[in-house]
This record gives sequence, C-alpha cells and structure tokens, in this order.
Amino acid sequence: MPAAPIAEIDPLHPQPRVVERAVSVLSSGGLLAYPTDSYYGLGCDLFDKRAIERIYQLKGIPRSQALSFICQDLAEISRYAIVDNAAYRILRRKVPGAYTFILPATRLVPDLVLLRQKTVGIRIPDSPVALEIVRRLGHPVISTSAATPDGEVLIDAKDIKDRLGHGLDLILDGGYRPNEPSSVIDLSGPEPVVIRVGKGDVSDLLE
Repeated sequence: MPAAPIAEIDPLHPQPRVVERAVSVLSSGGLLAYPTDSYYGLGCDLFDKRAIERIYQLKGIPRSQALSFICQDLAEISRYAIVDNAAYRILRRKVPGAYTFILPATRLVPDLVLLRQKTVGIRIPDSPVALEIVRRLGHPVISTSAATPDGEVLIDAKDIKDRLGHGLDLILDGGYRPNEPSSVIDLSGPEPVVIRVGKGDVSDLLE
C-alpha cells in the first residue's frame, strides 16, 4: 500500500477545504494523522470498529491498551461520560488543554475503547485543527500518539509518512510538534488522581 499523502494545514486557522478532506477520510473508514496541542495523533471515527482495529495493528499495541478520544466541548463529553459536579468544575478549569481525563463511560461508548471498570479517556485539546475536525465530523475522533510499534513518538509529518504512512490514508502537516504527552487525570473516583504529569499543568491537583 502506498504511503498516505501529506496535506499542509494551518494549526491555528485550519483551512476549511483541508478539514473537509480529513473529515471525508474519517467518514469513509480511513485513518488520519493530525496535529494536537501535545503531539501528532492517529485518529479515526470513534464508531468505526474496523478503523480502530487498523490503529491497533499499525501501532502494534495490544487491544488491552485503551485508546482515548477527542470531544469538541463539555456538552459532548457529557454524552459519552458521567460527569459529576466535582469533575465538571475541574473540566471547566482545564479545557481546552493538554489533558486526558479518565471518566466513567456512558452506554454510547463502543466496547473497543473502554478501559477496565468501564471508564474512558477523553480529551478536549487546545488544538483548532483537532476540534474543527471533530465538529465537522459530528462525533468524537480517536486520539492516540503517532508512535511506531517500538514506541518511538514521531514529531514531524514527514517522519510519520516514512514510518507509518503505509497504514494511513491522510497526514495533516501542522509543523513540528515536540513530544510532550498530555497530563492524565483520573476523575472516575471520589478524588481526582494525577496518573501522568505531562504538558498540562496539574500543580493545583497535586496536594
């Protein structure tokens, strides 16, 4: 399979025609590499099981490793996750931003992306590209780091094409992205728990 084409996109003011091209790929079951506020993500339609399987194969990761997904806003999060008042206050402070929130899932979430204990990882990144794609698609997009099977995170669109392009359908080039993973905050229990300290500031949650 030939390597996926690269389309340049303005990370702050994404061109509508490029966004539409990306949405067309996702709508037809394709895989996309796209810039976020932390690193390049690999994505597909949340409800396309075959495309999700392709992501697992491309990255060479076990099915037990859950994939997070991007929602466009807090209202959309509340469709896919159970958000109590305490979690909602934290979300309002932190989004959009470089965070992944672990929350109890609602029945709308496909089994393939459920973590154990029926939780999900959800992001609202500070990324106009990612948010506009989700908005135009009409529902969430899978978000996992653009990494090789040996775990190397790729931070440039051309490297993604060289190493993963055979398994992708389109690569959006938003420029160089430093390898800064999102901070992970578990909001599924009685108190917030910081699972990973990453790009997003979690100092207020580390008591």
